[in-house]
Parts: sequence; structure tokens; C-alpha cells
Amino acid sequence: MLKLGVIVAAASPLLLWSGMAAAECSAENWKDCAGKPWVDGDTMETPLGSKWWPNEQWGADDEAGSTNWFTKPEVVKRGLAETKEGKVYKLGHEYNDKMPLFGQRKWVLRIPGTPSGGPFGGNSVVWHDDFLATEISQVGTQFDGLGHIGVQVGPNGERDKMIFYNGHKESDFATAYGLTKLGAEKLHPIVGRGILFDFAAARGVESMKKGECASMDDVKKALELQGMADFKFMEGDIVLFRYGWESHWENPAVFNDGQPGICLDVARWVAEEIKVGATGGDNWAATDPVPYPDEPGCVFCLHQFLQTRHGIVNQENLALKQLADDKTYVFTYIFSPSPITGATGSNGSPIAIR
Repeated sequence: MLKLGVIVAAASPLLLWSGMAAAECSAENWKDCAGKPWVDGDTMETPLGSKWWPNEQWGADDEAGSTNWFTKPEVVKRGLAETKEGKVYKLGHEYNDKMPLFGQRKWVLRIPGTPSGGPFGGNSVVWHDDFLATEISQVGTQFDGLGHIGVQVGPNGERDKMIFYNGHKESDFATAYGLTKLGAEKLHPIVGRGILFDFAAARGVESMKKGECASMDDVKKALELQGMADFKFMEGDIVLFRYGWESHWENPAVFNDGQPGICLDVARWVAEEIKVGATGGDNWAATDPVPYPDEPGCVFCLHQFLQTRHGIVNQENLALKQLADDKTYVFTYIFSPSPITGATGSNGSPIAIR
């Protein structure tokens, strides 16, 4: 059982950072990123600092990461114990071609025929089928598995130097027909205790601004305003971050044009002190501010820190205002990733129950 606190790993050079020029830290010169907030350890073996494999907590052969917490009965029962009133919240947005889509991703739904079949039988049955063309696990309300984010550790383009969770190499597990390791089918269903951090309310705004990050000071203020200053976090808890970015959902141009996120001190706290089962947020990266403030060398570096290094799965584009409006800050959280063999993540709508 853990209490709120700020940690910085003793071996981390975070405190030694002296503000080097941005040009010295880049994809081509990643060894010059020593001391940056996303770097761990005292050696630059990789762009993230020290090696992160094999995973000390779950073992060298693990492919399920933080979802292993939800195979533990005490974690599941802790989550179920938060269901007291029986009110259910659907935390996913609708999927349609008007929703914000990252980059050049597309959503195309067609119903062949209309009807697709029939009439047949004396009862004259007719039916509709769906044909869907999309990056199914990376659009709309989406869930990042452990084969989604990696790190180029050697010369650009060398697939055996692209490393993912638990040391898996691009050249060994990534094919045009899906991932042979770290696919969504390897993840466990998530049933646990969810905790909401309402950063927008803590700052007194409808929405944080793009490029802003919530720090441990924001965490403390949010918990105080939510009447949770003495709340005891526990391993396997699911933490959701509300920045207010959901208010731009109907305006994809604004929604996609950067976003707020958490600072790396918060990422270290949830990963290394709480040891969370999952993270989530109401924008398209859930954790990463875009751009990261005063750190142009950080491009989704929180994704790498949480997912690649620590194996923590991530739920993006959540609808969290309803929880905040009801002051529902602690709840049962349920989500089962679609077991698509070789997929990088999952579609689907998680639920909260209070």
C-alpha cells in the first residue's frame, strides 16, 4: 500500500540536467541527450539511457506487461469493491469518419448490398453486414499494446536495432501480416480500481493548453480538490488523466494540433512508485504533451518511458468529463483488449462503474 510521493531514481541523471542546447540532442545525436528527463541510468546504451530488458518485474519472456496485474485476485477484487451504486459510464467515443484521426489514418465503413443478404426462407429473413477499412487498433478511443512503441538504438533503418518492450527486436517479430510477439492477444483483460486526476479542474480551466504538462504539484492539487489528499494508491491501480482536451473532440483540427499531457515526474511516480496497471487520458496520446515543454528532443518520450521501458499499457481518447461532472474519482474500471492476433493495440469502449 503506497502513499502519494515524488520519486527520482537514485541512478537517474535527471537532477544533473544543465539545459543543453536542443541541437545537441536529436535522433542522430542521441548520446548527447544524457541528463534529459526521459533518460534513466548513468550510461547512454540507448536513447533512453540504460537498457530496459529483460523486465525485472515480469521476466524475460513476458509479453503482457502491466496487464499481468489483472491476473492477481486481490487487484481484481479491489477494483470490484468500488462498485457501490451500480452506475455505469461508457468511456469511449463513437467511431465515425468525423472523429479526430492522427496523421493520415482513415475510418471507412460500408454495408455491402443493403441488404447484404436475403430474403430467405418462408420467414423472408434479410440482414446487414459491415465492411470496415481502418487502422482498427489505432483510431478513435484506442488502446496501445506493447508492440506499438519502440526505440531506434542503432543506425537509422536497421531493424535489428529497433527495440521494443522486453528487448524484442523489430527484425524478429514485426511482419506485414502482424506481430509475432507482443500482439494484443497476449494481453490480459483489465478489471481493477480506476482513479481519475482532474487536472483541468485543479487548474480552474475548461482545458489545459497544448504543450502544457501536469506536474506532481498538479497531482497534489487535484487530489486535494477531490478530497483525496490522503488516498493510498496500490500496485495495479489504473490512473486516468483529465486535461479537458475532450472539449475539442468535435473540432478535429484543434484536437489534433498538439495536446497537454503529464510531466515526466508524474510518469516516474505512476510507473515506479505506484506501479500502475494502465494509464489513460482524454486526448490522443493520453500521457505525452505535444510538444513537451522546453524539450524539443522529446517526441512521445513518455510513451517510450511508460510502454517500452516499463510495459505499461495505455488507453487514449477517453470521454472523462462525465466522471468529473459526477465527482466520480474512484471506480471499477473494465476493459478487455480485442484479441486480434498480432495487433499493435485495440479498439473498444472501456467502462467505469461506481
